[in-house]
Amino acid sequence: MTEAAIIWEWVGFAVRWLHVITAIAWIGSSFYFIALDLGLRKAPDLPKGAHGEEWQVHGGGFYHIRKFLVAPENMPEHLTWFKWESYATWLSGAALLMIVYWVGGELYLIDAAKSDLALWQGILISAASLTVGWLVYDTLCKSGLAERPTVLMVLLFVLLVAMGWGYNQIFTGRAMMLHLGAFTATIMTANVFLIIMPNQRIVVKDLQEGRAPDAKYGKIAKLRSTHNNYLTLPVVFLMLSNHYPLAFASQYNWIIAALVFLMGVTIRHYFNSMHARLGKPTWTWAVTTILFIVIMWLSTAPLEQSSWDDEDARAFTKTEQVFADAQGFEDVTDIVLGRCSMCHAREPGYEGIHRAPKNVLLETAPEVAKWAKAIYLHSGRTTAMPPANVSFMEPEERQTIVAWYQAATN
Repeated sequence: MTEAAIIWEWVGFAVRWLHVITAIAWIGSSFYFIALDLGLRKAPDLPKGAHGEEWQVHGGGFYHIRKFLVAPENMPEHLTWFKWESYATWLSGAALLMIVYWVGGELYLIDAAKSDLALWQGILISAASLTVGWLVYDTLCKSGLAERPTVLMVLLFVLLVAMGWGYNQIFTGRAMMLHLGAFTATIMTANVFLIIMPNQRIVVKDLQEGRAPDAKYGKIAKLRSTHNNYLTLPVVFLMLSNHYPLAFASQYNWIIAALVFLMGVTIRHYFNSMHARLGKPTWTWAVTTILFIVIMWLSTAPLEQSSWDDEDARAFTKTEQVFADAQGFEDVTDIVLGRCSMCHAREPGYEGIHRAPKNVLLETAPEVAKWAKAIYLHSGRTTAMPPANVSFMEPEERQTIVAWYQAATN
């Protein structure tokens, strides 16, 4: 069992690595094509159906790019489709969500102080919400609001804020942020898979069969692509947020997420305007800075949480009881309280620490049992914690942690 914990940790790392790589590819290509599309120039020698062109230089060579609003008169033999970056990002992200928040749901998914749900119920809500979000968004886009893009964007923002608030009524702050990011990323990938790519295939098929393609398909695809462009930066923030308790470990975390979506709009508006040669709206940076300052202020608000005595007095869960009954638990509890609790506390006593790292609290015996696997991996098997061994944890103490975990799991 102890080796399984190590293997599972590496599986999670591998999936996270894949997710980051594919996300870089998807975001990079998305930003590139938005900038390219906005920067196209008219030229007197453009072929029939061409909307604009762009000359670019990279890697020692020159590239001459032309965009056709519908399609060229003759279909090229080789056509590159940009889709797998999006699909691979979502698939790897879904796998990571299952590994961290479904398999590890007892620690990371359900907040017992907010809702009395079984783990399977939390997992069901987690999965269903992603599908529901897409259905609501897609319905809005097909309702005729596509002709009023500003109103549509405002409604999308309202939907995202409502989902953030809803997630926060059930999930931990960390899970709320991650699920809101997954909710948004699902909309983005579904845009590619269910709207953008099918519309492009219709255009290609019409051209191949000698029919004049309808320009409406390109217009619909461009609207969805624009939404993806404005949602990208907030998704990246939400995916990174689980490393920063100041972002997720606050009762105002859903408001912080809402402000991040607004920051995504202001930042992308600046760059989109610049790429379209419409000037540089520097006011957007002032607004972005103000929003970020408000986020930092919200993150310092006092936490609403149970007292130390309440946590210490609560009953062990079934899983925690296994570790509490294992030989060496009292010794490990003393080690953790002496070496770790100055940072992993409701009110950290270590200078410069304002929130417990990852919001992991280690002030009571039940909390030590709750985080047994993390303690084993970070302070027993490795020397990741305490960082730089600032509290001088001895090798013998690390061996005590390992022996305790092995006794509980073997």
